[in-house]
Amino acid sequence: MSPLRSWFSIPRGSHFSLANIPFGVISTASSKAPRVAVAIGDHALDLEIFAANNGFSALSTIQPHQAVFSQPTLNAFAALGRPVHSVVRKYIQSVFAENTPYPEVLKTNSSLQKQALFPLSQVQTHLPFKIGDYTDFYAGLNHAYNVGVLFRGPTNALQPNYKHLPVGYHGRASSVVVSGTPIRRPNGQILENPTAEKKVPTFSACRKLDIELELGAFICKANRMGEPVPISEAEESLFGVVLMNDWSARDIQAWEYVPLGPFNAKNFGTTISPWIVLADALGPFKTKGLENDSEILPYLKEKDDKSFYDIRLQVDLKTASGNLTTISKTSSRNLLWSFPQMLTHHSITGCPMQVGDLLGSGTISGLEPSERGSLLEQNENGKTSIKLSCGEERKFLENGDEICITGVCGSDEENLVGFGDCTGKIEPALTFLR
Repeated sequence: MSPLRSWFSIPRGSHFSLANIPFGVISTASSKAPRVAVAIGDHALDLEIFAANNGFSALSTIQPHQAVFSQPTLNAFAALGRPVHSVVRKYIQSVFAENTPYPEVLKTNSSLQKQALFPLSQVQTHLPFKIGDYTDFYAGLNHAYNVGVLFRGPTNALQPNYKHLPVGYHGRASSVVVSGTPIRRPNGQILENPTAEKKVPTFSACRKLDIELELGAFICKANRMGEPVPISEAEESLFGVVLMNDWSARDIQAWEYVPLGPFNAKNFGTTISPWIVLADALGPFKTKGLENDSEILPYLKEKDDKSFYDIRLQVDLKTASGNLTTISKTSSRNLLWSFPQMLTHHSITGCPMQVGDLLGSGTISGLEPSERGSLLEQNENGKTSIKLSCGEERKFLENGDEICITGVCGSDEENLVGFGDCTGKIEPALTFLR
C-alpha cells in the first residue's frame, strides 16, 4: 500500500490511520445524543456536525442523505449501499490528505476543527448498529478440531458436515454489547459429577467462564424472503468487520447443549469493538483462508479464493491487580469459511437477512498452543493451567479479570488498518438467585 499522509496529526502506529477511516457511533459531554462518527488517529470526527457545517459540500452523492449521520445507529447509512460507503470514505480521506483538494472544508477551517473533532478519550462509544439478528458460525477449523479432540478424540474430532457447510447457530442479539461494557458472570445449571450414574445438575455460578476470539461482519443489504443471496453477490451485502468476544460458560454449555446446541451458555454477553472497519479498507489485506480438502457444493464456490483477511489478532488478560499477560496471538487467516460463504449459506433457504444483522466467525485459533483463541483449548478443558506474567495461574476467568482483544492489518506504522480495543471485565454473579 502506498503511504497516505495527512495534514492532521496522526500518531505513528495508530490503528486509525488515513488508510482506515472506520465508522462508529459516539456521544460527547456537550451532546448526549448518539450520532455517527469516524475515527482518525486519536480523534473522532463527528459527522453530524461536519455535515451541518457544509463538510460534504463537495460530495453531491451524499448530500440528499446527510440525515443518516444524525441517526443513533449506522443502519441508515449502511443501507445506502457499498458504492456510497466507498465514496464517503474516500472523500473523508481526501479531506484529511496532506495535499487535500478541499482545504477550505477542514484543513484551514479551524472553527469546524474545534466543533467536530473530539479526542477519543473524551467520547463515549455506543453499539454501532441496531442488531435485529445475530448468527454465530464455527468457521475456525483449528478450534473446531481442538475442541472435538477434547470431547470425541482425534478420529471423530470434526463432524461429517464440517467441511461441507458453514456450521452456525442463532445467537441472542439483545446481549451484544459494545467494548467496555462489564460482563456479569452467569448463573445456571451445571453437572458437577459427569461420571455419576445418575445425572442430576446443581444451580451455580459459572465456574468455567471462557472467551472466544472472533470477528464479526455486519450486513448492509437486505434480501427478500425466499430469495437467497448468490455467492457472486454476497460481498456487496457486507458493510464491514469488528472484533468480537463471544463469552462462553463452558460448564453450563456441557450440560445444556444436547440436543439443540448453545443456549444460556452463550446468551449472557457478546462484546464487539466500537469502530467498524469498512470492507473497502480491508480490501488490500485480502488473502486465502485455510485449505478445504473436501469438494464443496457449487452454490458455495467463490470465483476469488482470496476472500479472507490477514488480520493479526491478540488477546490480553489483565487481572484485578492490574497485571497484564498476552495469552494468545494468531491470524484471521485461520478460518475455513469466508463471510460471503456464511451469508450465502445462511440465506440459501430464502432466509431474509436485514441491514444490521451480525455474523460471527466462530473462534479463531492457530496450530500452536500460543495461538488458541479460547481458554478451553489452552487448558485442555481444565487439565492444565495458564501461567500469567505476575505468577498467577488461570484455567478459566476469575472475577475482576479483563480481556482485551486487538487486531490490526499492515506493517507500515503510518498506514495501519486496525480495530482498536474489544474489552470486557468480569463482574461477580448475582447471589440472590441461589
